[in-house]
Amino acid sequence: MFVTEPTILHADLDSFYASVEQRDRPVLRGRPVIVGGGVVLAASYEAKAFGVRTAMGGGQARRLCPQAIIVPPRMSAYSEASKAVFAVFRDTTPLVEGISIDEAFLDVGGLRKIAGPADQIAARLRRDVAERVGLPITVGVARTKFLAKVASGVAKPDGLLVVPPDGELDFLHPLPVERLWGVGEKTSEKLRARGVRTVGQVAALGEARLVAMLGRAGGRHLHALAHNHDPRPVQVGRRRRSMGAQRALGRGPKSRAELDAVAVTLVDRLTRRLRAAGRVCRTVVLRLRFADFTRITRSRTLGEATDGTDVVLATVRDLLAAAMPLIEREGITLLGISLSNLDNHGAVQLELPFQVDRATALDTALDGVRDRYGTAAVTRAVLLGRDPGISVPLLPD
Repeated sequence: MFVTEPTILHADLDSFYASVEQRDRPVLRGRPVIVGGGVVLAASYEAKAFGVRTAMGGGQARRLCPQAIIVPPRMSAYSEASKAVFAVFRDTTPLVEGISIDEAFLDVGGLRKIAGPADQIAARLRRDVAERVGLPITVGVARTKFLAKVASGVAKPDGLLVVPPDGELDFLHPLPVERLWGVGEKTSEKLRARGVRTVGQVAALGEARLVAMLGRAGGRHLHALAHNHDPRPVQVGRRRRSMGAQRALGRGPKSRAELDAVAVTLVDRLTRRLRAAGRVCRTVVLRLRFADFTRITRSRTLGEATDGTDVVLATVRDLLAAAMPLIEREGITLLGISLSNLDNHGAVQLELPFQVDRATALDTALDGVRDRYGTAAVTRAVLLGRDPGISVPLLPD
């Protein structure tokens, strides 16, 4: 059925971690705030005005903004704030699709008679989040998920933007190509090298030429988005197919032992989350970002689904070892791990050798010790004396 009015909201909290700090400490309001010292985890808009950006090294951030106030991260506070905001989302509509700890899509198409048009609902949503949670939030409203997300990006910070159906392409086409989902640094370079700088220029190329430039999947994807073709509905209650975490590393050199310790920390936390959620994974993904902000992804699909720490860690170590020449040449600034092709534990019948069963039982026993005595009660020898750092969830559990 063709939707003739904008009914999809993309709600995105503004500078989430920094906004929570400013909410909880009024003295920080209106001042440049950086969350995280060694690496910037978040920056308030006052700090962003000086060029401070997420994942930037702390030294560079302090040079750009010497007057910035640097605060340590408080993940538990951010988690509680996220839960409170999602409660507001669910009070607004039952059709909520969370896509990260601080953003979600909402479908309000069936609420016009009882709650008014989407623009009024979006305005109330922003007011409710401000009053109940004390945080600023930006909302984009459009007929498609893609365009709603673009609208919220344009409206930031603390804004509301509704894209009317008769003005969709007029709004979309003047925007830079980087606004299209899937256009990262390399794709942007390919397009700009050919003089393609705006979404409208992408739309004018035609699908066949885009496929020739970017491959079949990438070309068709960008052609569809450039014409605002996005039929995906807001999906509720679907268990996600992946979970991940990442850690920014700054710009200093990192030894193999340091990178291994980061990998161990991330894998420990991720596999514990897997077991707590009753899930198993088939694919392990290693994500790396380098000093020039280029990224690579390496993955391996396992023969059998697992929630075992040792199996996942061995796979990550193999992927990391293969990437070490590139890491040593380019300089690594971020390491991320994702576990994908998830399934419910009970849905996968495994015939595992005894030693793997025993290892899984040990993982479960260690989880119990950590639940009772804290996550630091038991740790691996390789992590003794090392700062575990902050690993940022890519998606909420």
